[in-house]
Amino acid sequence: MEHKSVIVIDPEILGGTPCFRGTRVPFDSLIDYLEAGDTLDEFLDNFPSVSREAAIAALEEAKALLTNSR
Repeated sequence: MEHKSVIVIDPEILGGTPCFRGTRVPFDSLIDYLEAGDTLDEFLDNFPSVSREAAIAALEEAKALLTNSR
């Protein structure tokens, strides 16, 4: 079974900025929140179209990309 990423890049959505599937919420918004010291719950409160599961899956995908490239 093929894994379907929770992050999509579509040139028709925000000019190809990586976004959460089914939303117009850029993945880097989550990173920005976390870098600023905000919690995942604060991000989710401000972007209710992103589920907790999608946010965690996106972070896990990013981690896998970074750790597999070592």
